[in-house]
Amino acid sequence: MVVATIVGARLGHVFFYEPDLYLNDPMRILRVWEGGLASHGAAIAILIALWLYARKKKPGQSYLQVVDRIVILVAMTGALIRVGNFFNSEIIGKPTHGTSGVVFARGITESLKQSGRVQHVAYVGVDSSLNENGYVPVKMLVDFNTNEGGDPTGLNMTLNRVSAYQTAREHIDVTSEFLPRLVPNDDGSLSAVVFMYMIPRHPAQLYEAAGYLLLFIGLFMVWRRYRDQTPPGRLLGIFLIGCFGLRFVIEFLKEPQVAFEETLPINMGQILSIPLVFAGIWILVRSYRKGTTSDA
Repeated sequence: MVVATIVGARLGHVFFYEPDLYLNDPMRILRVWEGGLASHGAAIAILIALWLYARKKKPGQSYLQVVDRIVILVAMTGALIRVGNFFNSEIIGKPTHGTSGVVFARGITESLKQSGRVQHVAYVGVDSSLNENGYVPVKMLVDFNTNEGGDPTGLNMTLNRVSAYQTAREHIDVTSEFLPRLVPNDDGSLSAVVFMYMIPRHPAQLYEAAGYLLLFIGLFMVWRRYRDQTPPGRLLGIFLIGCFGLRFVIEFLKEPQVAFEETLPINMGQILSIPLVFAGIWILVRSYRKGTTSDA
């Protein structure tokens, strides 16, 4: 299961999202630490792995019965993965243009630290109104390395060049002017206070996590009620419809993962979700027609 999930998720990203990039440099596929996993690929790989497992034909345990039990945990796993995406500022949502969203600051912090001048970055909310774009005023506090204390010009350049990084541009209003105020510390180093407007975004990761958690609870309650009498495929059908139906809807609130998605009427995540939802409907209808009879 673990191997199938990792391999499937990686290959899913390679072939569904960036085939040209990875096929031109196949060794890059192994560099999983650089990111690039696709849940649709993981779903396909898990189903194949469980089919290979079920071929052993253990008495009273069909393929669908095996999958029915696994998808309960898969739903919870999906919720935990999306929570991790939230903390890593990954798979960000579209701007809300209001205070209802979440400001992601990790990209800005990492961009500043790439210069080698910055030691610590913190953020403080400002009691002020949104700007004309609906962006939130934030005060950024920056501590620089002590050996940079005598170069205020260089520090100003470091603060302003943050807008050059794509990871930062996704989260700050680069059209507004940065006004850093340098403050001397007792050890001779400099700190900076920078006023900026940041972009509040839909926490799409948490929307998905909440949906998957509810799906986990629903699947568990169905299994708890029927247990061994659960019609084969019933839980799998509910899972496919709930998981990928939710994914299809939430994708409308997400930013495109790769550039080519901007030219599509719906994004790749939605395209891949559609057949899985229809498969879930077919499996669920089939489970109701067959009742509690086991047929793998």
